[in-house]
Amino acid sequence: MAALILAGCAKQPPPRTISLVTSTPMTMLPVPAPKSGTYGDYIHDSASVYGVDENLVKAIIQVESGFNPSAVSRSNAIGLMQLKAETAGRDAYRFKGRYGQPSAYELKDPAINIDLGTAYLGILQRQLSGISNPQTLRYALTVAYVNGAGALLRSFSSDRGRAIAMINDMTPDQFYRHVQTRHPAPQATRYLWKVNNAYLAMR
Repeated sequence: MAALILAGCAKQPPPRTISLVTSTPMTMLPVPAPKSGTYGDYIHDSASVYGVDENLVKAIIQVESGFNPSAVSRSNAIGLMQLKAETAGRDAYRFKGRYGQPSAYELKDPAINIDLGTAYLGILQRQLSGISNPQTLRYALTVAYVNGAGALLRSFSSDRGRAIAMINDMTPDQFYRHVQTRHPAPQATRYLWKVNNAYLAMR
């Protein structure tokens, strides 16, 4: 599978990068944000299918859309997990053995959006396989969700194996500090902080 290259949406992205998701939905319909339990079955089922941490999915939804399935960003990231049809949506389709990309209508459907967003997390988890500490892996997945696994690994080394080995030599706190000081996307640190806080609040 081709490496995924992502960029954040909060600020001007670095050159030659593509944002697959957004961390700040800018245009939202005026509907109340439901509690996480509203979509609990969808989240649980998708997390089980793709082997992803269920609470991480919930935390990402909280940060991305505030559990508003109608959220749409200025960069046209859509729905609960703020997916872009032509990038993360397309990759999730391929991962599931489908061609093309999801429609805006599909991405506003909570069940489909959660399924595709969690499938995308599954893709990232495969790209980051080899990270041994579960907390570090959660941090890495969080950053990769908004800025890409490739950008994260290259902040350690251009060689994937070397990058994974360097990550495994770190404690989770050391990894967190590395993101703060060495990740090329300025919004990575704030996104990690926000998702981690949401995650811890759900435990």
